[in-house]
Amino acid sequence: MASDDTVVVIVEDDPNISDLVELYLRRDGFRPYQADSGERALDVIRERDPSLILLDVGLGGELDGLDVCRRVRADSQVPIIFMTARDDEIDRVLGLELGADDYVTKPFSPRELVARVKAVLRRVEAPRRISPVTELSDRIVLDSARHEVTVDGAPVAFATREFDLLKYLADNRGIALSRRQLLDGVWGHDWVGDDRTVDVHVRQLRKKLGDDLDLVTVWGVGYRLD
Repeated sequence: MASDDTVVVIVEDDPNISDLVELYLRRDGFRPYQADSGERALDVIRERDPSLILLDVGLGGELDGLDVCRRVRADSQVPIIFMTARDDEIDRVLGLELGADDYVTKPFSPRELVARVKAVLRRVEAPRRISPVTELSDRIVLDSARHEVTVDGAPVAFATREFDLLKYLADNRGIALSRRQLLDGVWGHDWVGDDRTVDVHVRQLRKKLGDDLDLVTVWGVGYRLD
């Protein structure tokens, strides 16, 4: 059961879906709040400081779910689960690149959705092993205690899963890890999704850290941080 202090903001413009999701979240001890538009969602998120956001991609109005995600990610790493009626790969990839932690495709089981909420919160809230600062190159430093990565001393913004993936690769430096090993180690054994999630996040790491990150693709296996 969740704590009564575990706030979840449901951003969905279909009241039938919102009410059903809220009902199931309340049954499991969460404290849900609804927003029926992107504009209203930003206000509720600021007011309630949620532990997690359930975000519909296809919102009506000026801001859709992707717009809301971009704005939230500008100054927050709160976990986000996308709810989408679109199952195209490009939508899933774009959502993950924007910093979503997971996604579900409509129609979905409310119980499965609540299970995914719990799984994401377990990953985010699990105590992290504090280890010494790790130098990934002459320019890149990973500080586990501060949950921060710097390049030439300047912090680089990372989504939660991006940081966790980089940390896991650093903890297993020099070892070729399969996508399944990375999913189990970073997303957890109970994560349900596509192996390509790893590829999307690796692309983000390379994009943000450049050639100084010696992250090698091991063909037929997965990835290795040298």
